[in-house]
Amino acid sequence: MKLGEIAAALGCELVGDPSVDISGVAGLEHAGPSELTFLANPKYAHKVRQSRAGAILVRQALTELPLSSLVSANPYLDFARALELFYQPPRPAPGIHPTAVIAASAAVGAGASIGAYACIGEGVSIGKNAVLYPHVVIYDGVEIGDDFCAHSHAVVREFCRIGSRVILQNGVVVGGDGFGFAKREDGTHYKIVQSGVTVIEDDVEIQALSSVDRATVGQTVVRRGAKIDSLVQVGHACVVGEDNIICAQAGLAGSSVLEKNVLLAGQVGVSGHLTVHENAVVYAQSGIGGDVDPGAVVSGSPAFDAATWRRAVTAFPRLADMLKSLRQLEKRIQQLEARLAGTGGADDR
Repeated sequence: MKLGEIAAALGCELVGDPSVDISGVAGLEHAGPSELTFLANPKYAHKVRQSRAGAILVRQALTELPLSSLVSANPYLDFARALELFYQPPRPAPGIHPTAVIAASAAVGAGASIGAYACIGEGVSIGKNAVLYPHVVIYDGVEIGDDFCAHSHAVVREFCRIGSRVILQNGVVVGGDGFGFAKREDGTHYKIVQSGVTVIEDDVEIQALSSVDRATVGQTVVRRGAKIDSLVQVGHACVVGEDNIICAQAGLAGSSVLEKNVLLAGQVGVSGHLTVHENAVVYAQSGIGGDVDPGAVVSGSPAFDAATWRRAVTAFPRLADMLKSLRQLEKRIQQLEARLAGTGGADDR
């Protein structure tokens, strides 16, 4: 594909030779002379001079270097769009595999592709252009919008509701029972029926082996545009806000509320019955035990202001030496006080 054609497709300004042949896209360090790369973070700018790429997506043209530039207001976004020019995942042809089991009362929209051994329960409603890969299971009473895609071994439990353009990666469980038990007098546990549902709104993607539990009563909700990474646990009656990013191995205890545009980095733990307010950022391996203010950036366990946390972490390896110095200083002060006390006593006499 010619570089000029790529520039036109992306709506980028081209500074360089439009006739350059581009065969694919690659990262800055790995791109070859026939590949397109990108620079989104200025801290990696020093690596551009070592790059062998044929062209680069940048915010400002690199006129001092031999490679051509595609000038973009958002190089990372346009790099993602460029990927689609060279690779589209295979999409199964419409049709229903003979081994799939679809209840007579289920309604599946036009253009669907239903894979081998997929199961669709009674009263299910699925919109147009759905793709269910082999071994996907949709329980009774589920409602799903258009352009749904569920990869192998994804499960949607009974009566849950899913919007349009939702993607469930392999092994996702939507609407599994919340973790609810009442303790009897003899110490044994009585299972609490999880009578609520899980609601997944439009344009949500949930990646492999993550689970979004159904509510005990009411709803667990993942709002529009949220993206949930692999191995994430969303507990019963939680709310995951619009455009949230929840990275791998994070866990939300029951009734946690994440407002709009919250970012949880990897391995964050969120205690239940609290609110992380909009635009908050939580660093990796943090433990959230209370509400987080709007726009706050927090870290640590228990989490607190990230700038303070960085100073504390920097000091932590030196605490032993600092403690030793403090004890030596205390000893010197005590000796000085003793001498001063002795001198004062002699003057009195």
